[in-house]
Amino acid sequence: MNEALSELAAYINERYIDGVISVDLKFDELTLVSSAQEIVTVLTFLRDDAQCQFINITDICGVDWPSRARRFDVVYHLLSPRQNFRIRVKVEVGEGETVPSATSVYPGADWFEREAYDLYGILFTGHPDLRRILTDYGFDGHPLRKDFPTTGFVEVRYDDEVKRVVYEPVQLKQEYRNFDFLSPWENAEYVLPGDEKASD
Repeated sequence: MNEALSELAAYINERYIDGVISVDLKFDELTLVSSAQEIVTVLTFLRDDAQCQFINITDICGVDWPSRARRFDVVYHLLSPRQNFRIRVKVEVGEGETVPSATSVYPGADWFEREAYDLYGILFTGHPDLRRILTDYGFDGHPLRKDFPTTGFVEVRYDDEVKRVVYEPVQLKQEYRNFDFLSPWENAEYVLPGDEKASD
């Protein structure tokens, strides 16, 4: 599989597709980095090219890197059933910047892009219906951002007594705890069964 992925990576590099910044093969996974402006061109190539045939979009997700200038990654996971390959396509985008919608290439991208917008605030231009999908329409903020506070917001639930949806302050059901992850056996004076394999 690694040899086949290496050949695919070399093939994509040779094609000089507009918008492809890099193609990396690490840990038997192929990752392509694209510019945001050319993502539709890149995805169309990956879908239509006879060597690629990535006709299935498995997922689109966001990743938050608050310390980075271009804070977010939009990550597309594609599958080629005919070639039996998977590829990851990454796009860096700053807060307030937009990414062209992939719905013209993969109609199934619709809900994934709505999810990335709702949870991270990533905007997709040309999307047919970009609105919240997991949080309430009146929800303030984007809950998967690393700087999103865990307290001070309201939660929504249906109250059976008043027979309507009610807004209440967020209540954390358990207190914050500090965990000690050290094993009580780590400083043992003898070798535990199985530990001899860890030093090899």
